[in-house]
Amino acid sequence: MLTAPQIPAERLAALRDRITVASREAGRDPGSITLIGVAKSQPLERVRSALDAGLCDLGENYVQEARAHFDALAGRGFRRHFIGALQANKTRDAARLFDWVHTVDRARIAERLSAQRPDAMPPLSVCIQLRLGDEPTKAGVAPAGLAALAEAVAGLPRLRLRGLMCLPPAESEPALQRRWFAELRRLLERLNAAGHRLDALSMGMSGDFEAAIAEGATHLRIGTALFGERD
Repeated sequence: MLTAPQIPAERLAALRDRITVASREAGRDPGSITLIGVAKSQPLERVRSALDAGLCDLGENYVQEARAHFDALAGRGFRRHFIGALQANKTRDAARLFDWVHTVDRARIAERLSAQRPDAMPPLSVCIQLRLGDEPTKAGVAPAGLAALAEAVAGLPRLRLRGLMCLPPAESEPALQRRWFAELRRLLERLNAAGHRLDALSMGMSGDFEAAIAEGATHLRIGTALFGERD
Protein backbone atom coordinates (compact mmCIF):
# COMPACT_ATOMS: atom_id res chain seq x y z
CA MET A 1 0.00 0.00 0.00
CA LEU A 2 1.48 3.37 -1.01
CA THR A 3 1.48 6.08 1.62
CA ALA A 4 0.17 9.47 0.57
CA PRO A 5 3.54 11.14 -0.21
CA GLN A 6 4.45 8.19 -2.43
CA ILE A 7 1.36 8.20 -4.64
CA PRO A 8 2.72 8.74 -8.17
CA ALA A 9 -0.56 10.30 -9.34
CA GLU A 10 -0.09 13.19 -6.92
CA ARG A 11 3.60 13.49 -7.71
CA LEU A 12 2.85 13.44 -11.44
CA ALA A 13 0.33 16.26 -11.12
CA ALA A 14 2.78 18.32 -9.05
CA LEU A 15 5.58 17.73 -11.57
CA ARG A 16 3.39 18.77 -14.47
CA ASP A 17 2.51 21.97 -12.64
CA ARG A 18 6.21 22.74 -12.12
CA ILE A 19 6.99 21.96 -15.75
CA THR A 20 4.20 24.28 -16.87
CA VAL A 21 5.46 27.13 -14.68
CA ALA A 22 9.08 26.68 -15.79
CA SER A 23 8.06 26.45 -19.45
CA ARG A 24 6.01 29.63 -19.34
CA GLU A 25 8.81 31.49 -17.55
CA ALA A 26 11.09 30.44 -20.41
CA GLY A 27 8.53 31.45 -23.05
CA ARG A 28 7.98 27.85 -24.09
CA ASP A 29 4.99 25.62 -24.73
CA PRO A 30 4.70 23.02 -21.92
CA GLY A 31 3.39 20.59 -24.53
CA SER A 32 6.81 20.60 -26.22
CA ILE A 33 8.37 18.84 -23.22
CA THR A 34 8.23 15.08 -22.65
CA LEU A 35 8.34 13.79 -19.08
CA ILE A 36 10.08 10.41 -18.90
CA GLY A 37 9.46 8.52 -15.67
CA VAL A 38 12.66 6.70 -14.68
CA ALA A 39 11.68 3.27 -13.37
CA LYS A 40 15.15 2.22 -12.20
CA SER A 41 14.83 0.02 -9.08
CA GLN A 42 11.28 1.24 -8.45
CA PRO A 43 8.53 -1.15 -7.29
CA LEU A 44 6.27 -2.17 -10.13
CA GLU A 45 3.28 -0.92 -8.13
CA ARG A 46 4.56 2.65 -8.35
CA VAL A 47 5.30 2.37 -12.05
CA ARG A 48 1.86 0.98 -12.77
CA SER A 49 0.24 3.72 -10.68
CA ALA A 50 2.05 6.45 -12.63
CA LEU A 51 0.95 4.95 -15.94
CA ASP A 52 -2.62 4.77 -14.65
CA ALA A 53 -2.36 8.47 -13.80
CA GLY A 54 -1.37 9.36 -17.36
CA LEU A 55 2.40 8.95 -17.63
CA CYS A 56 3.13 8.25 -21.30
CA ASP A 57 6.89 7.69 -21.32
CA LEU A 58 8.92 5.23 -19.26
CA GLY A 59 12.70 5.25 -18.93
CA GLU A 60 14.80 2.19 -18.09
CA ASN A 61 18.47 1.94 -17.14
CA TYR A 62 18.90 -1.84 -17.39
CA VAL A 63 17.77 -4.08 -20.24
CA GLN A 64 16.97 -7.05 -18.00
CA GLU A 65 14.89 -4.98 -15.58
CA ALA A 66 13.13 -3.33 -18.52
CA ARG A 67 12.14 -6.69 -19.98
CA ALA A 68 10.56 -7.69 -16.66
CA HIS A 69 8.69 -4.39 -16.39
CA PHE A 70 7.46 -4.52 -19.98
CA ASP A 71 6.25 -8.11 -19.60
CA ALA A 72 4.33 -7.15 -16.45
CA LEU A 73 2.87 -4.08 -18.16
CA ALA A 74 1.97 -5.80 -21.44
CA GLY A 75 -0.96 -4.23 -23.23
CA ARG A 76 -0.36 -0.71 -21.94
CA GLY A 77 0.50 1.96 -24.47
CA PHE A 78 3.57 3.93 -23.43
CA ARG A 79 6.81 4.94 -25.12
CA ARG A 80 9.89 3.03 -24.02
CA HIS A 81 13.16 4.87 -23.49
CA PHE A 82 16.54 3.33 -22.71
CA ILE A 83 18.58 5.82 -20.70
CA GLY A 84 21.38 3.71 -19.17
CA ALA A 85 24.85 2.70 -20.27
CA LEU A 86 24.46 0.24 -23.13
CA GLN A 87 26.91 -2.62 -23.53
CA ALA A 88 27.48 -4.27 -26.88
CA ASN A 89 26.08 -7.60 -25.66
CA LYS A 90 22.75 -5.90 -24.85
CA THR A 91 22.14 -4.11 -28.13
CA ARG A 92 20.03 -6.86 -29.70
CA ASP A 93 17.52 -6.75 -26.86
CA ALA A 94 17.61 -2.95 -26.74
CA ALA A 95 16.95 -2.69 -30.46
CA ARG A 96 13.80 -4.79 -30.06
CA LEU A 97 12.47 -3.49 -26.74
CA PHE A 98 12.72 0.28 -27.01
CA ASP A 99 11.36 3.20 -29.01
CA TRP A 100 14.27 5.46 -28.00
CA VAL A 101 17.87 4.93 -26.94
CA HIS A 102 19.32 8.08 -25.37
CA THR A 103 22.85 6.87 -24.66
CA VAL A 104 24.64 6.16 -27.94
CA ASP A 105 28.25 7.18 -27.33
CA ARG A 106 30.24 5.30 -29.96
CA ALA A 107 29.84 4.12 -33.52
CA ARG A 108 30.00 0.41 -32.69
CA ILE A 109 26.89 0.61 -30.48
CA ALA A 110 25.00 2.56 -33.15
CA GLU A 111 25.97 0.09 -35.86
CA ARG A 112 24.77 -2.87 -33.80
CA LEU A 113 21.48 -1.18 -32.94
CA SER A 114 20.84 -0.43 -36.60
CA ALA A 115 21.72 -3.96 -37.75
CA GLN A 116 19.59 -5.56 -35.02
CA ARG A 117 16.51 -3.33 -35.27
CA PRO A 118 13.70 -5.49 -36.71
CA ASP A 119 12.57 -4.46 -40.18
CA ALA A 120 8.93 -4.58 -39.07
CA MET A 121 9.54 -1.83 -36.52
CA PRO A 122 10.04 1.86 -37.33
CA PRO A 123 13.59 3.20 -37.16
CA LEU A 124 14.88 3.46 -33.62
CA SER A 125 15.07 7.04 -32.34
CA VAL A 126 18.47 7.73 -30.76
CA CYS A 127 20.33 10.49 -28.98
CA ILE A 128 24.09 10.83 -28.72
CA GLN A 129 25.32 11.07 -25.14
CA LEU A 130 27.86 13.83 -24.47
CA ARG A 131 30.39 13.81 -21.66
CA LEU A 132 30.47 17.36 -20.37
CA GLY A 133 32.89 18.49 -17.69
CA ASP A 134 35.38 15.73 -18.52
CA GLU A 135 34.26 13.47 -15.66
CA PRO A 136 36.09 10.15 -16.15
CA THR A 137 33.40 8.12 -14.38
CA LYS A 138 30.68 9.13 -16.83
CA ALA A 139 30.03 7.76 -20.30
CA GLY A 140 29.59 9.85 -23.40
CA VAL A 141 31.51 11.15 -26.36
CA ALA A 142 33.70 14.22 -25.84
CA PRO A 143 32.48 17.34 -27.68
CA ALA A 144 35.49 17.15 -29.99
CA GLY A 145 34.27 13.79 -31.30
CA LEU A 146 30.62 14.71 -31.68
CA ALA A 147 30.54 15.80 -35.31
CA ALA A 148 32.14 12.59 -36.60
CA LEU A 149 29.89 10.39 -34.48
CA ALA A 150 26.78 12.29 -35.58
CA GLU A 151 27.68 11.75 -39.23
CA ALA A 152 28.18 8.04 -38.62
CA VAL A 153 24.91 7.61 -36.73
CA ALA A 154 22.88 9.68 -39.19
CA GLY A 155 23.97 7.40 -42.02
CA LEU A 156 22.66 4.19 -40.47
CA PRO A 157 19.46 2.89 -42.10
CA ARG A 158 17.52 1.60 -39.07
CA LEU A 159 18.24 4.53 -36.77
CA ARG A 160 16.86 8.05 -36.65
CA LEU A 161 19.24 10.49 -35.00
CA ARG A 162 17.01 12.78 -32.93
CA GLY A 163 19.27 14.76 -30.64
CA LEU A 164 21.74 14.93 -27.77
CA MET A 165 21.74 13.76 -24.16
CA CYS A 166 23.91 14.59 -21.17
CA LEU A 167 24.47 13.78 -17.49
CA PRO A 168 26.25 16.99 -16.49
CA PRO A 169 28.35 17.52 -13.38
CA ALA A 170 26.17 17.90 -10.28
CA GLU A 171 25.51 21.54 -9.42
CA SER A 172 23.28 23.05 -6.76
CA GLU A 173 23.05 26.58 -8.18
CA PRO A 174 20.58 27.08 -11.06
CA ALA A 175 23.00 29.36 -12.91
CA LEU A 176 25.68 26.67 -12.88
CA GLN A 177 23.15 24.02 -13.90
CA ARG A 178 22.11 26.18 -16.84
CA ARG A 179 25.72 26.55 -17.98
CA TRP A 180 26.01 22.84 -18.76
CA PHE A 181 22.60 22.64 -20.40
CA ALA A 182 23.39 25.68 -22.51
CA GLU A 183 26.55 23.95 -23.71
CA LEU A 184 24.53 20.94 -24.90
CA ARG A 185 22.05 23.21 -26.65
CA ARG A 186 24.85 25.02 -28.46
CA LEU A 187 26.33 21.70 -29.61
CA LEU A 188 22.95 20.71 -31.06
CA GLU A 189 22.60 24.07 -32.80
CA ARG A 190 26.07 23.60 -34.28
CA LEU A 191 25.10 20.20 -35.70
CA ASN A 192 21.90 21.61 -37.18
CA ALA A 193 23.84 24.46 -38.77
CA ALA A 194 25.99 21.78 -40.43
CA GLY A 195 22.92 20.15 -41.98
CA HIS A 196 21.45 17.83 -39.34
CA ARG A 197 17.81 18.09 -38.30
CA LEU A 198 17.90 17.31 -34.62
CA ASP A 199 14.90 18.11 -32.44
CA ALA A 200 15.63 16.54 -29.04
CA LEU A 201 17.60 17.67 -26.00
CA SER A 202 17.45 14.93 -23.36
CA MET A 203 18.57 16.75 -20.22
CA GLY A 204 17.26 17.52 -16.78
CA MET A 205 16.51 15.24 -13.82
CA SER A 206 14.75 15.60 -10.47
CA GLY A 207 17.14 18.19 -9.06
CA ASP A 208 17.74 20.39 -12.10
CA PHE A 209 14.93 19.99 -14.63
CA GLU A 210 13.72 23.59 -14.34
CA ALA A 211 17.17 24.85 -15.35
CA ALA A 212 17.12 22.37 -18.24
CA ILE A 213 13.75 23.66 -19.42
CA ALA A 214 15.13 27.20 -19.43
CA GLU A 215 17.87 26.04 -21.83
CA GLY A 216 15.61 24.14 -24.23
CA ALA A 217 15.17 20.61 -22.84
CA THR A 218 12.63 18.54 -24.75
CA HIS A 219 12.94 15.32 -22.69
CA LEU A 220 13.21 15.28 -18.90
CA ARG A 221 14.37 12.08 -17.18
CA ILE A 222 12.79 12.11 -13.72
CA GLY A 223 12.78 9.32 -11.16
CA THR A 224 12.76 10.29 -7.49
CA ALA A 225 10.56 13.35 -7.86
CA LEU A 226 7.94 11.17 -9.55
CA PHE A 227 8.19 7.78 -7.86
CA GLY A 228 9.79 8.66 -4.52
CA GLU A 229 13.00 7.31 -3.08
CA ARG A 230 14.07 3.91 -4.37
CA ASP A 231 13.65 0.96 -2.07
